[in-house]
Amino acid sequence: MPSASGTTPGKLPFVVWVLAAGTFLMGTTEFVVAGLLPELAGDLGVSVSHAGLLITAFAIGMIIGAPAMAMATLRLPQRQTLILALTVFCLGHLVAALSTSFTVALIARVVTALATGAFWSVGFVVATTAAGPRNATRATGVMIGGLTLANVVGVPIGSFAGQFTGWRGPLWALAVLSGLAAAGIGRFIPAQEQHAEVSLRAEVRALRQGRLWLALGAAMLIMGGVLATYTYITPLLTDRAGIPAGAVPLVLIAFGVGALGGTTVGGRLGDRRPMVTTITAAAATSLVLFLMIPLSGNPVTATLLVFLMGLTGFTVNPVVTALAMRFAGDAPTLTSALTTSAFNVGVAAGSALAGTALNSSLGLTGPPLVGTVVAALTLLPLTALAVHGPSRKGRIVAQRRAPTRVGGDEPAQVSSRY
Repeated sequence: MPSASGTTPGKLPFVVWVLAAGTFLMGTTEFVVAGLLPELAGDLGVSVSHAGLLITAFAIGMIIGAPAMAMATLRLPQRQTLILALTVFCLGHLVAALSTSFTVALIARVVTALATGAFWSVGFVVATTAAGPRNATRATGVMIGGLTLANVVGVPIGSFAGQFTGWRGPLWALAVLSGLAAAGIGRFIPAQEQHAEVSLRAEVRALRQGRLWLALGAAMLIMGGVLATYTYITPLLTDRAGIPAGAVPLVLIAFGVGALGGTTVGGRLGDRRPMVTTITAAAATSLVLFLMIPLSGNPVTATLLVFLMGLTGFTVNPVVTALAMRFAGDAPTLTSALTTSAFNVGVAAGSALAGTALNSSLGLTGPPLVGTVVAALTLLPLTALAVHGPSRKGRIVAQRRAPTRVGGDEPAQVSSRY
């Protein structure tokens, strides 16, 4: 029997997979630059460390741009916003690929990040609403799965292709693919996908909930813990584990496979047992990162721990994202954008702390130690959410604030159980 959202339980609507393809492209563009920095720096006449600002600029653009663009496009139809975001994304890559100036390329990256923030904030709302309350966390997992699949497939292929075509080649490919994705969004997302009146005041009012900020804090901390270690995993693998530099991409693919598995597990279990799933996964992540300190000297154990780091850490992501949007009730767009910002704050802060630890007396074990502590801190907001369950009033409000489902007239009932 179809659910109240019009979706058969366990089966996701096709639009979710179309949106996941968009997140795949955007995840690829965020991380592929790291593998192209030497070629890019040499061509644009800057140092490698200076070229690294392209990664920092993208993260900052996401942190600021996701909520800003969500509010700027709040009253636009969701389909129009998604198509516009992909169009700007495409143009940003064209400008960067044609540029001979580092400054122009940097500005293009920031503009591309703004478009990415707009796409993610609206895309998550469309996907979870289309899937209905029974499949909301699973739909979130599929969306985030597009990002993690980018690490498994998109980034390695882009980096490999860049060795033959130059750093501009992957950018041209991303521009073409994002243009095709814009056409796909226009084809598969209904023209009138939303009937509820959109209120900026309601969006801001939803931010008053303490539970929402606990979920956002958990998103920031778990990503900060994992990325603190992942950012500097290459020197750990080569200098400590003794893995040849040419084999490092294979280990990174193992991380991507683990992350993809984690988002799948979180998406499957998060709707039924969200707090048990997240607390267990966060504790396991902290343990894995801690074990990386004594056991990363062996190539086999180091590779296994990198895989487990992705598996356990990314199990948390779809669940806390779905919880945050659930707490937002009928004002999920700004919350979705803030979740994206929270993840990127974790990336930026975790990487910065890990870099400081790497340059200290801790050396190569500094980043995993930082990751261990930050991941362990994730247990604080998650435990607070588990202890302070929804009050009766909160359940009633959650039921009343049910977002209108995509392409239909009847509201989907949002489960308040977490």
